[in-house]
Amino acid sequence: MNIDIKNARIEFKKYIEKYNPNNPKIALKISHIERVSNKARQIAESLNLDEENIKLAELIGLLHDIGRFEQVRIYNTFMDKDSVNHAEYGVKILFNDGLIRKFIKDDKYDEIIKKSILNHNRGYNEIDKNLDKDELLHTKIIRDADKLDIYYVLNCEDMQVLYGDNIENQTINKEIYREFMEDKIINYKNINSGLDLAIAHFAYVYDFNYKFPLQQIKEDKYLTKLYNRFKIENPDTRETLTYVYDYAKKYLNKELAEKVC
Repeated sequence: MNIDIKNARIEFKKYIEKYNPNNPKIALKISHIERVSNKARQIAESLNLDEENIKLAELIGLLHDIGRFEQVRIYNTFMDKDSVNHAEYGVKILFNDGLIRKFIKDDKYDEIIKKSILNHNRGYNEIDKNLDKDELLHTKIIRDADKLDIYYVLNCEDMQVLYGDNIENQTINKEIYREFMEDKIINYKNINSGLDLAIAHFAYVYDFNYKFPLQQIKEDKYLTKLYNRFKIENPDTRETLTYVYDYAKKYLNKELAEKVC
């Protein structure tokens, strides 16, 4: 059975009609979802997948953040730690409440959709180890598409909204810096400032699976543009941030040279 992606988009627009598009958080999430869905399709195409899997990747992109709308309505935040895990909440809405059948009539792909959504926002060391081949494929695609668009957002959103006040005078937690350089996995519990969060965002470069999104990051100069947005006063902190940026850029180039697809 073919996936009717056109109908899925119509149903998605119907679903979000009950949320206020003038709310900046809602507007941000709608545009993010639309871009992620398109990026997921592009990644699937770059992998030469068949048409059904390309449409499935696009559909998962459309549904991956559906839990965000109720999260904003109820809690007025995107911070999972202060509200609910938005991926788990999205799965509840889709599968426990039965909304999934509005987007796809057949249940053939339910487990792939469910597990891809559940794993899209986990740390890459926390991804379900029991995923089958197709579940893992689509989990990797949606994770790449999501983070690729996050880099887009980081380069156009207001810096105060992203990182809070007075970022030019903040410092970098030494443990966050160590994690970036050694573990390549950031423990968000160690984040004490907006600048720490910025280091975590540079660390996203470690968490891409495919060549296409890495090429996009390089072509669009996302790392350089993000680095240039920071005007750090303290020379030692500025030097540390520069080293993080340089290291991330070298890692990106190395991955691009090594990845086949």
